[in-house]
Amino acid sequence: MKVVNLKQAILQAWKERWSDYQWAINMKRFFPRGATWDILNLAEALLEQAMIGPSPNPLILSYLKYAISSQMVSYSTVLTAISKFDDFSRDLCVQSLLEIMDMFCDRLSCHGKAEECIGLCRALMSALNWLLRCAAFYAEKVKDTLEQAAAESQLKMCLERLGKMLGSTKNRALIHIAKLEETSSWSAVEQSLVKLGENLNSLSNSPLRSRADDCISLIKSIPTMLSVHSEQLNKTGFPTVHAVVLLEGTMNLTGETQPLVEQLMMVKRMQRIPSPLFVLEIWKACFVGLIESPEGTEELKWTAFTFLKIPQVLVKLKKYPQGEKQDFTEDVNCAFEFLLKLTPLLDKADQRCNCNCMDLLLQECSKQGLLSEANMNNLIDKRAADRQHAPHLKSAENANIQPNPGLILRAEPTVTNILKTMDADHSKSPEGLLGVLGHMLSGKSLDLLLAAAAATGKLKSFARKFIKLNEFTKQINGEGSKGASVRALLFDISFLMLCHVAQTYGSEVILSESSPAGEVPFFETWMLTCMPEEGKILNPDHPCFRPDSTKVESLVALLNNSSEMKLVQMKWHEVCLSISAAILEILNAWENSVLTFESIQKITDNIKGKVCSMAVCAVAWLVAHVRMLGLDEREKSLQMIRQLATPLYGENTLQFYNERVVIMTSILEHMCADVLQQTATQIKFPSMGMDTIPYWNLLPPKKPIKEVLTSVFTKVLEKGWVDSHSIHIFDTLLHMGGVYWFCNNLVKELLKETRKEHTLRAVELLYAIFCLDMQQLTLTLLGHILPNLLTDSSKWHTLMDPPGKALAKLSVWCALSSYSSHNKGQASARQKKRHREDIEDYISLFPLDDTQPSKLMRLLSSNEEDANILSSPNRSMSTSLSASQLHAVSMRDPLNRVLANLFLLISSILGAKTAGTHTQFVQWFMEECVDCLEQGSRGSILQFMPFTMVSELVKVSTMSSPKIVLAITDLSLPLGRRVAAKAIAAL
Repeated sequence: MKVVNLKQAILQAWKERWSDYQWAINMKRFFPRGATWDILNLAEALLEQAMIGPSPNPLILSYLKYAISSQMVSYSTVLTAISKFDDFSRDLCVQSLLEIMDMFCDRLSCHGKAEECIGLCRALMSALNWLLRCAAFYAEKVKDTLEQAAAESQLKMCLERLGKMLGSTKNRALIHIAKLEETSSWSAVEQSLVKLGENLNSLSNSPLRSRADDCISLIKSIPTMLSVHSEQLNKTGFPTVHAVVLLEGTMNLTGETQPLVEQLMMVKRMQRIPSPLFVLEIWKACFVGLIESPEGTEELKWTAFTFLKIPQVLVKLKKYPQGEKQDFTEDVNCAFEFLLKLTPLLDKADQRCNCNCMDLLLQECSKQGLLSEANMNNLIDKRAADRQHAPHLKSAENANIQPNPGLILRAEPTVTNILKTMDADHSKSPEGLLGVLGHMLSGKSLDLLLAAAAATGKLKSFARKFIKLNEFTKQINGEGSKGASVRALLFDISFLMLCHVAQTYGSEVILSESSPAGEVPFFETWMLTCMPEEGKILNPDHPCFRPDSTKVESLVALLNNSSEMKLVQMKWHEVCLSISAAILEILNAWENSVLTFESIQKITDNIKGKVCSMAVCAVAWLVAHVRMLGLDEREKSLQMIRQLATPLYGENTLQFYNERVVIMTSILEHMCADVLQQTATQIKFPSMGMDTIPYWNLLPPKKPIKEVLTSVFTKVLEKGWVDSHSIHIFDTLLHMGGVYWFCNNLVKELLKETRKEHTLRAVELLYAIFCLDMQQLTLTLLGHILPNLLTDSSKWHTLMDPPGKALAKLSVWCALSSYSSHNKGQASARQKKRHREDIEDYISLFPLDDTQPSKLMRLLSSNEEDANILSSPNRSMSTSLSASQLHAVSMRDPLNRVLANLFLLISSILGAKTAGTHTQFVQWFMEECVDCLEQGSRGSILQFMPFTMVSELVKVSTMSSPKIVLAITDLSLPLGRRVAAKAIAAL
């Protein structure tokens, strides 16, 4: 029999009344191999012939059903063919089409190539549109009273099929992919939805109506099917938020608010914290910080942080998109309501600050638009009523102490005024400026102003103004004695203030970003080269301490011969640079008995008598010098430091001497702290109202640092939250032991935990501790510690549940935080200061070109049967191709390389022939990734996952859900959509 066209073959079968299997045999005889039925469009041809009359042709339909059952035609061609039928008035035809859809709509699958799977997505979307049009047609017809009953039953049938199709998540996921693949077809679906909605309005039959509404809402939820996250409602304490806030308040008051806001939002999202509880936790941490901060500067810093900085942080949090029904001011109000219930916490803070803290806070929040007037007054009244029952807070000696919060809030506008004053031309009225500065020095006003400036981000410009002032004093124009003393004082006060700022808030506050090609200001030069700081070792023979010898000689003569320091025509910055060499000369003369102790006293009195900065510069050099001396050689240098640190109580000192000496003493004490500890010497610094150094000398002597680390971590874990003292110990240990040591030992501690709730708490706390230096600790964790655990079979047992699951959680949290903050390039000043150590150069660990097998891949191949496949030089790119390569993410960056390699390692573990706890770990890791990701966060860490991994993951039972496939593939890329469609269609 000769080959005929398809239509003729179908007609012949109908004329001769072939049975369905006979038809199939003959068809295969007519059409030689090679052409598939889909290409010949068999489904469409059969439907076209079957649907010619008013009712469908049962014989030809039986051929179509046979073709579907025996898989001669694919589901997608059948769906496409059905959706081309649009004469809905032929009820029987529509019914038979719906019956055909029933054959497979709830179990669609496709095991072909990716293109065929994408074809199925498109066909499913056009079938959805067809069903909607069909339903809209019958809903319209119901209005006609004559045909009402028939139309209702038809509509019911359509809605049943819609419900069945949309009831499967798999189908919705396929439609989701089609929507991204073909936006125009999706808009057609939306139009049909509108039409159906309009026609339904007149429908009186309520069961039908509610069924239709269910279908419509399901369709509307398709575009957002990934962003639904439930919040944690069974917890009230969130130690991570608490610790992040404490860490910022204790160590990073000067930092910008934006990175803190982003970090807090990250934690809120990863741990799914409800908004009111989130805000409550921030306030709880602030009050705890207020209560436990050491007296003096630290207490002022905390006060500024709580009353000035945190309201600003909340203002920024308010700008983030909240949920639909949420109003941030309502959340803040709710958080305060909860906070009022913590009476003991508030009473203790009130006692510490000697005022009604809550009252001031509420007013501040109301000013910033975070609380409505009514809510504020309601909360203030509640707290006032509560305070009636408090053990009475005002005692006689407290009555005249002004509370810090009030002072800080008043200091903030003062900072702005001082900045304006400092902008004026100094040469016009130096005396007036001196009056302002003198006023700043009295009592604790300097520390108040600095704390307020730090919390509001103005400290840097504050420091710049003082550097400018310090530079201004270099100009000498024929001055008289009054002008000279004013100039000396301006130099001295600006120098002392800058030293004090550098010691209290870190030297990076003072350094200019990049000064224009002028000279570097004197103070910056001096601070970088001559000022001792914690962990900075100075060389006393450095050229910076050895200026021009003629200047040194004249200075020595001046100090030794005159009864007091002359002021007129003195170049103070030169004196400060020459003093170190002068002190060396004087020390040598004393050592060799050329000078007596009396002469030395006279010299030191001259140094500290008028301009305290000279004493600061002298001690800075002596500190470096003492370090280099043997035990028996130190005596005279230390004695000289003692001499310089004792204030002079003479008549002939310059204005504001007592105020300047207070600052000088505090500066000297900070400078000498390291050396005195190392030389086991004590110098009694006159306590002059300045506080002792907070958080100093934290580590217990004679105890190995590993024991300190484990004991502090255990204590923190028992308490359930990190206090500021522990944060400082962790920071010191991180400096001492280095990033790898720190990370490795803490991970070991985590893996020792065996109780589920303990491991979860440990993860929340560890994440917060890692915030000390998130970037470096993440690189170590993902680049060294995880690969070691995953590739060494002797360590696999440590990855059991619960500790293994907890480690997976920690790894994902760290990876996400580092990746998101790192893209914005924010390292806090505290982290920039730390000496960067790359434990091993990441380039050698993970080579760039794919021809060279990386160290990880070699590690892997050692315990794999098919080692040659993994480490063969031409490892095909396709196995490691990931979205990040299509987005052209730079692989020169260590974090990107580490992530890319971690995912290659995970991919090879999933594809390996042996399974174990490490396979389970990988699964937990991926589940956590899916849990933490916000929908639409393209360019997240999952872009480093090789595309081939998706099909491996789907084989793992807990990961074989359509939603997970959608979440882990990058659907913005055509290739990503194909990979996802293929994986979902095969489920």
